[in-house]
Amino acid sequence: MTETLNLAWLHQAVTWLLAPALAALVFGCAVAAAEAGIAVGERFWGLARLRAGGDARRVQLIARHRLERADLLARIPPMLGLMATIIPLGPGLAALGQGDPAQLASAVTVAFDATVLGLLAGIAGLVVGKLRRRWYDELLEAME
Repeated sequence: MTETLNLAWLHQAVTWLLAPALAALVFGCAVAAAEAGIAVGERFWGLARLRAGGDARRVQLIARHRLERADLLARIPPMLGLMATIIPLGPGLAALGQGDPAQLASAVTVAFDATVLGLLAGIAGLVVGKLRRRWYDELLEAME
């Protein structure tokens, strides 16, 4: 009983992280959609303008910045998705132990939704990053 009382603050603190994690996941999906749109514009118009500019150093700086953004997008949302998956499962399993399967069902639904959002944004970041790497490598080779 003493251990339960001493760790109650930890459970409460972790529970408070669910809402910010879910908000960050929704934001991550919005950023992923924006990055995909930017990548389309970059592919059809932006890279040609950079090539016409002829400044390879500027292209390298822009490429590094855009690739770092895509890499962060590929890594952070899946981690947030995992976090937002695990957080509701603790109370859900505790509720099942107390005979409330409806609360477990609700927790599992939130957990799966968070997983899907994290993976969706991460996949978008991975695809955009891989495509950008290839595009900028080809552009820099053509400029040399």
